[in-house]
Amino acid sequence: MTRSTTDEATAPPLPSPKERRRLREAKSLSEEQVAAAVGVTRATVRSWETGRTSPRGRKRALYAKLIAPDGGPAQGTPDAPSVLDAPEPAPEARPVSAPPSSPLPPPPSPPPVAKPVVPGLTPAEAFDALYAHTAPGLVRQTFLLTGRRSLARESVERAFQQAWHRWPEVAVDRDPAGWVRAAAYEYAMSPWHRLRRAHRHPDAPPTAPGGRALFDALLELPPAYRRTLLLYDGVGLDLPETAAETEASTPAAAGRLETARAVIAARLPELAAAASPAEQSELLHDRLGGLARAEHVPVPPPARTVRTGSENKARLWTRAAIAFAALLIGATALTLHTAPTHYEEPLSPAERVGGVPPRGGPQKLTAQDLKLQKSLKEQLTHGPERLVPRIP
Repeated sequence: MTRSTTDEATAPPLPSPKERRRLREAKSLSEEQVAAAVGVTRATVRSWETGRTSPRGRKRALYAKLIAPDGGPAQGTPDAPSVLDAPEPAPEARPVSAPPSSPLPPPPSPPPVAKPVVPGLTPAEAFDALYAHTAPGLVRQTFLLTGRRSLARESVERAFQQAWHRWPEVAVDRDPAGWVRAAAYEYAMSPWHRLRRAHRHPDAPPTAPGGRALFDALLELPPAYRRTLLLYDGVGLDLPETAAETEASTPAAAGRLETARAVIAARLPELAAAASPAEQSELLHDRLGGLARAEHVPVPPPARTVRTGSENKARLWTRAAIAFAALLIGATALTLHTAPTHYEEPLSPAERVGGVPPRGGPQKLTAQDLKLQKSLKEQLTHGPERLVPRIP
């Protein structure tokens, strides 16, 4: 049996929606009491009991413990995750009862403890399990983020290659799927893709009127707003986690979410008619999931291919770094060998000099000068005679 690689696999199973309501009524609990204990609205509890949605994260554990008979775990079959329900981190799921303009602080939680993704498996087996569980849904999420199918597949493949290259760090992360999702989103939102001909324009929108309106409204949003909406209403993160993943403050993330919802509501009348932000969030979650399921996105490559590509790329970069270092060392050695050992002043180039007077010097000797010169040559060059002047 294949072991799951995410926290969702270890989440407590829930009974069927009808059984949930029966267990709640058997314990004489009202919808308001359950909502107050779990930290959601009454409409959210009603949607859990009708099967429209299912709790996730810590709310799932609290809800299962609350309706369990005699304090034991509620028995049942785990719900199948939605297309957009990427593996969620361990902390508190998003507080859907809080309006976006005034986010509530998440309840205190114990500090996360770094644990391996799947204990007992080899790194390759753990990576393959994480890839098989996360990659298909992540490709659909990235398609909603970019509107480009080939870019979505490329982004997810690149993100998992980075994860395998840094697997010792990813394996002990508290949310490995969130690590890969953040890497895929960052690569997909890079502005450099606009320079590539294949990704310059988005793909054709869906043919269904409702899906086309939602698709066009998503692409009208700025990338940061689109990512915030997808993480909060699509994936199901809470507001602080959404702000942390988008590298924004919590008030800024709330403002982006409110603006994005207003743009989507202008295209979707049923979203504008929602009675509360919680109902808007649930409706958006369903619509985004339906749009992702309806679209045909490329199938991600096998996990072994991704691991092999990451290893080949790492070897290529290693060889390139070694070659560059060898080239740098050779150039340095050649420079040291051919460089002069002392400073040599360069010679100035020859130039024509003008404005200089003609060369001076002794004038032509006269007859008297020649006679004197001859007499001086005939005299002795040493002795006292040269020291005593003669007076004619």
